[in-house]
Amino acid sequence: MDQNSVRSLFNSIARRYDLLNHLLSGGIDCYWRRQAIGHLRDFKPKTILDVATGTADFAIAALRLEPVSVIGIDIADQMLEVGREKLRRAGINGKIELRTGEAERMTFADGTFDAAIVAFGVRNFENLRRGLAEMHRVLRPGGKIVVLEFSRPSRFPVKQLYFAYFRHILPLIGRAVSKSPTAYRYLPDTVMRFPEGGDFLQILSHIGFGETTQDRLTFGITTIYAGMKAP
Repeated sequence: MDQNSVRSLFNSIARRYDLLNHLLSGGIDCYWRRQAIGHLRDFKPKTILDVATGTADFAIAALRLEPVSVIGIDIADQMLEVGREKLRRAGINGKIELRTGEAERMTFADGTFDAAIVAFGVRNFENLRRGLAEMHRVLRPGGKIVVLEFSRPSRFPVKQLYFAYFRHILPLIGRAVSKSPTAYRYLPDTVMRFPEGGDFLQILSHIGFGETTQDRLTFGITTIYAGMKAP
């Protein structure tokens, strides 16, 4: 799916996106984000870029690190507007800046950020390698990337239950709540095609990240990937 189609899809479900995230994950998505942010706790970044920020949940979670600034970018303006409303309601709109922007074509100068993060969005990049290369470019030497993404469990019976849920139940609930006939068929499809685990670590290494790691959560349903830009 091209970026215009992805933008249109996420704009169409923006008002129900947070509800569906919490509903479809049983609320555990909040835990996953906290665990991912924990991979930056000892690193203590002062400037953080949240790519594919959506409604800013991951950017908000990053405030636990007490950074000087957090900037979130996303291609879907309606998702960003929901995020801005959320920030205003929480009284933290001065701590996070949300901008329209594409992962593959960022306007930031080289070495702008201490850390670059993305949650459940990297699989929607128009060009995965180019988006990751841009994240590498805008990190300072010694900067860190953290990626939280869905993965595919391999152990019985979690694998069988997971695939049944993702292929049959999730699309039905997603369509009923979001009123979008396509969004929650597209999203499971992207998970099935995503180069997870060691394959993704190889891509990070090819881009130029070192010290790459993966931390699988909740029986392998999600994985936290991390890597460092050379000093």
